[in-house]
Amino acid sequence: MQKIRNYINGELVEPIGGKYIDNINPSIGEVYSLIPDSDNNDVELAVKAAKAAFTQWSTMSINDRAKIMEAIANLIDRDLEKLAMAESIDNGKPLKLARRVDIPRASANMRFYASGIQHFASESHQADENFINYTTRRPIGVAGCISPWNLPLYLFTWKIAPALAAGNTVVAKPSEITPMTAYLFSELCIEAGLPKGVLNIVHGLGGKAGQALVEHKDVPIISFTGGTTTGKSIAATAAPMFKKLSLELGGKNPNVIFADCDFEKALSTTVHSSFSNQGQICLCGSRIFVERPIYEKFVSAFVDKVKKLTIADPLNEASKVGALVSKSHMEKVISYIKLAKEEGGTIMTGGNRAKLEDRCANGYFLEPTVITDLPHDCRTNQEEIFGPVVTIMPFDTQEEVIEYANSTAYGLSATIWTENLKKAHNVAHEIKSGIIWVNCWLVRDLRTPFGGMKQSGVGREGGWEALRFFTEPKNVCISLT
Repeated sequence: MQKIRNYINGELVEPIGGKYIDNINPSIGEVYSLIPDSDNNDVELAVKAAKAAFTQWSTMSINDRAKIMEAIANLIDRDLEKLAMAESIDNGKPLKLARRVDIPRASANMRFYASGIQHFASESHQADENFINYTTRRPIGVAGCISPWNLPLYLFTWKIAPALAAGNTVVAKPSEITPMTAYLFSELCIEAGLPKGVLNIVHGLGGKAGQALVEHKDVPIISFTGGTTTGKSIAATAAPMFKKLSLELGGKNPNVIFADCDFEKALSTTVHSSFSNQGQICLCGSRIFVERPIYEKFVSAFVDKVKKLTIADPLNEASKVGALVSKSHMEKVISYIKLAKEEGGTIMTGGNRAKLEDRCANGYFLEPTVITDLPHDCRTNQEEIFGPVVTIMPFDTQEEVIEYANSTAYGLSATIWTENLKKAHNVAHEIKSGIIWVNCWLVRDLRTPFGGMKQSGVGREGGWEALRFFTEPKNVCISLT
């Protein structure tokens, strides 16, 4: 059985304690590899390596740093099929989704910041002829980057790319549920000639390895993507230590469909935005609000399309819905379907564990589930489920749907469907979400800020926002007289 290793000081190494955790293929429900059960000793070793490498990396020319990052991106492109297969097996997502989205985006992340850092500029200010102020931005030191399981390599590179481009060294902890592509990435870093200690990858449990990284005194900056509860715990540890924090957390995103929408486009995109990656994307629209004149028509057409989604082995090219990431997560999602029934919801389709044959007979598959007849403020509509479960509710007025959309503790993203430009602007202005899509979904320009309001997080990633986060500004005032 394959044993994943940590990547510390440029080498692939066993965990110091010699302990391992089972890594399960969710589509078959069986252990297929082992990952290090790292602890504070492994984190300590990684931080020391990152500290030792910081001066060399931070003083290396921007062009030379960019060349190494470009080389890594080229290797990702070369190994597209291998990485996509690993992502599908590790996460349960359809292979074609990993091939089309996850791995190309990982490469794009590395290229974007390799280029972006070469165009990153500071400011100068001159109020009169006697003084000039200029601002420099310098890398901070060792950055702790903790990434989630839903888009493993995609979001892993989304964090480390700007950190490395800005001149920081990194200790990263991927999710223990989906560690494989981060491990393969470490092999590519070695092949690309990334200097020792610049990037260190410590595998293991969040409560052990992750916590050790967050509380380490020599890690002044933490970037985390994951659940809101974990984010609160990280903030409780890091804030009293005055660490710089970026927290990309949960979402309960509204999808607002007005009667004047392009119906067919809204319908097909909403199916995609509801169930892509089995609903395990923080940006999925899990609360669908439909204006009453088209409510019945939309529900009927939506349910009909959802029923036709193919639940299959993720390696099958026909698969539209793969496995959920773990047994415990599947059970959590099922518990919310049960809760929805208790709250008076009507299951229009789905609601059950999907049983496949042959090698996937014991996989963690769940039918895409559509629920109606629930009030907007019930628990099912207020708490993040993070699975292939959506609710559909009618609304009568613009003011009413804005109230519904803003009623949760989250504010990550929202989607608005209308052909009325004035209405689109007004509703987008009033919805408390960090990202608003109008007549589209998941269109990402990497230059734009990414992040949420309220309990969906603190700070922004993407574009210059990420490079600002991973650098510290310093103002210098010079007298010219």
